[in-house]
Amino acid sequence: MSKLYVPVLALAFMATGVCAQDARYPAPDDNGHYAWADVLRVDPVYGVARTVTPTQQCYDQQVVQQNPGNSAAGTVLGAVIGGVLGHTIGHGDGRTAATVGGAVIGGAVGNRVSDHGGSYETTQTTCQQVNTVTDQRRITGYDVEYRYRGEVFKSRLNYDPGERMRVRVSVSPAD
Repeated sequence: MSKLYVPVLALAFMATGVCAQDARYPAPDDNGHYAWADVLRVDPVYGVARTVTPTQQCYDQQVVQQNPGNSAAGTVLGAVIGGVLGHTIGHGDGRTAATVGGAVIGGAVGNRVSDHGGSYETTQTTCQQVNTVTDQRRITGYDVEYRYRGEVFKSRLNYDPGERMRVRVSVSPAD
């Protein structure tokens, strides 16, 4: 009984392997079946994949700045000092006139001497967005030449089939 058991087990194992291999392929209809073809040539087909990457590009540049200054403080300070000096110099009724005159002259002198601002150069960093474009060559498919029963066929596949490939053979009337 054990001698018969080994061949039956081997036959069952082979049948299971064939079914498992065919499980990933759809069942052929009544007019077709699957077979194996020899691959003669495989040529990769290339395409270009373009990638756009935004980056920030910064640089330093010289700019001219305007300083408005502060002439009001000089005018007020000059008027106060001029008024005090005028008040000190003047006597009697002329004291008021000397105070006012000293304040006016002191204000004019203080305005002329005060900081009226000006321009100066400084460095300013400026940034802008720039798109960097890179092209990358990639395989998009394979042109495959194969032989089945003496005839040569060509197909474009999305994978490299190796040395042999499975083909579906179908027969139908020519009408």
